[in-house]
Amino acid sequence: MHKVRLDCSQNAEAILTLDTLREVSTSHSQLLAAVSNLPRLCSVRSMVLETERLVESRRLLEAHARLMELERWQDEVLLQLRGFGGSAGTTLSPEDDKLVQNYFSGVGRLVEALAKELWAVVGSGLTLSLQNPTPFVSAVRIVEREEALDQIFLEERRSMPGTHSRPLPPGRPRCWRERFFKVLEETVASRFRSASYLHTRGPGLAGHLSALQHSIMNDLSTVRNLLEQCVPPHYQLTKAYLHACHRCLQTHLSQIIGWELQSGEIFAVLNWVLHIYNSSEMMGDPALAAYLDLEELGPLISQEGLEQLQNKYVQSVRKSVSEWMQKALEVELTDWQRDQEPDIDHEGCYHTSLPTIITQMLEENARVALMISESLRDQTIQMGLYEMENLLARFRDAIVEFGKEHRKDPTTNNKFYLHYLLACISNCIILKMSTEGLHQQVGCRASVRFSRMPPGPLAALDRAVKKACRLVMDRLLLDLQPLLQGLLSHSWLTHGDVIPKVCSVLELHCQLYSRVRPPCRQCLQEECQRLTVVEYVRVLMQRKMICRSEEERQQLAQQMAHDAQQLREHFQSMEVDSTVNEVNPTALIPVLADLIKLKDTGLLTLEVSGLIAKYPDISEEHVCALLDVRGDVPRDVRVTVLCLLEQSAPPLPSGYRPIFPDILVPPPSMPFCLPTAKCA
Repeated sequence: MHKVRLDCSQNAEAILTLDTLREVSTSHSQLLAAVSNLPRLCSVRSMVLETERLVESRRLLEAHARLMELERWQDEVLLQLRGFGGSAGTTLSPEDDKLVQNYFSGVGRLVEALAKELWAVVGSGLTLSLQNPTPFVSAVRIVEREEALDQIFLEERRSMPGTHSRPLPPGRPRCWRERFFKVLEETVASRFRSASYLHTRGPGLAGHLSALQHSIMNDLSTVRNLLEQCVPPHYQLTKAYLHACHRCLQTHLSQIIGWELQSGEIFAVLNWVLHIYNSSEMMGDPALAAYLDLEELGPLISQEGLEQLQNKYVQSVRKSVSEWMQKALEVELTDWQRDQEPDIDHEGCYHTSLPTIITQMLEENARVALMISESLRDQTIQMGLYEMENLLARFRDAIVEFGKEHRKDPTTNNKFYLHYLLACISNCIILKMSTEGLHQQVGCRASVRFSRMPPGPLAALDRAVKKACRLVMDRLLLDLQPLLQGLLSHSWLTHGDVIPKVCSVLELHCQLYSRVRPPCRQCLQEECQRLTVVEYVRVLMQRKMICRSEEERQQLAQQMAHDAQQLREHFQSMEVDSTVNEVNPTALIPVLADLIKLKDTGLLTLEVSGLIAKYPDISEEHVCALLDVRGDVPRDVRVTVLCLLEQSAPPLPSGYRPIFPDILVPPPSMPFCLPTAKCA
């Protein structure tokens, strides 16, 4: 081993002489490579210029073939230069690398120019497929060549791991197939951007969406029937185009719904997204079923976005409905001042245009909303009902003001005042039926959010009807009072000429009440009957007449019974039958007459007991007034009767409607007090 070590040390000096030989060999190898590549290197510039002309003339396949040859030359030069460094993985010096890049700089420009023309052809594929698909086919072949080259270089790099791996050529991998699909999507997006926005807003939005529909379907037909034949099957070009369209539509619609849309525009968007897009006229076309996966694509507008859009629609419709209702109310108030009767419908009832306008408006909005979805219909109906509640509050206020104006001068103000009050009642009945019908549309769905009728509209309707009916009765009272003041007079007692006049007024009013829709027609007639009896008894309770003899009591009772008979016959002739009260109101007058004509005052306690049984709401003041009218009740009997009243307080029977609380009794006069002195 010592001898070997000595020999090696001697030979090491001899090896140093080989370095010079190595340098000479490397220099000669480089010169040999330069000489062998000299023809190619000299023709690079001319070949670049020729390839540029081919690109400009769109002779893409030839241009790409020349480009691949130039790139092969560049790669071989780089490979040889790296090989002279002693190993395949050696990195070039910066000077050598810059020298090669500068010399082959035209190749990089050619790649960019070819790519520019290539993507222009791909972007014009739809048009070219209808005219001359050859350039598009050439572009696809070039993309596939480039994709194959990318794979070859990547495989070589993976097969030589570590420092011995071959570096990728400049600009690799190009991933032109991936770029192909990006250009396809950019082309679709540009077709959306090119759509005119000048007439998109307002009514033009529906036309814009319709144009998009036809454009998309025409493009899909072209892709499926023509372009699909120009690409390899694994491209799945129709599916890719569908996905690109869907993504572009999502972006496009997100821009549209960001605008300040009106109800008509929102409807157009919702209808297009929820119904047209998924219909057989678009994505629901059976021919597209093999290319489409709706779950993979996702919705055009998210569920949250749809809900926000629907809320915006309801708010927009609400504003429109509120304005129209206000205009309808203004027209209604103008109609009340007309110097003619209200219009009469086919059932012979008074009415104005208000309920028709309101009903048609709400039903039309509900019908339109249902074209989108049941939930939107329900929201729209609820909105309409609450707007109707607001309208009815203003409507009732208008009725009150109408009554005030009439009371200022009943003789000269609107002579058709009563007619329009009755028309208001009929209008409310129509609106109530419309309200109930709308609620039935909502209530027929088991999953509806609103499980019961909101009380607002119906309560507002009831308030308006009650106020109008009260004003109608006030007008009747105004006509009856001058006649009823003639009761309990000597003329009335002698001739009994008051009630026939009262019946004439009642007949006129009841004829007008027949112009009101049921059930308010019957209610008004019954209230008319009740009011007449209440006012009749009220006059009696005023003690205008105090009987001073048995004969006067008999005559008074007889006339009261006669009046009651006339009233009863009159109401029966008009087919007025009280169904609210168990006791007919006119039956009260004969009962009071019987108490007045009773001859034996000792039986008054029994008579009053029977009166209390029939009318448990009668008060002590009413009984005292009746006893005063008799004029012959001893003090002890009066005390007994009043004690009976205190002890007897029967509960009101079911269905009984009190009448005596409506009959006010004036306080009894105090003859023992001087007018200018206070009572002790």
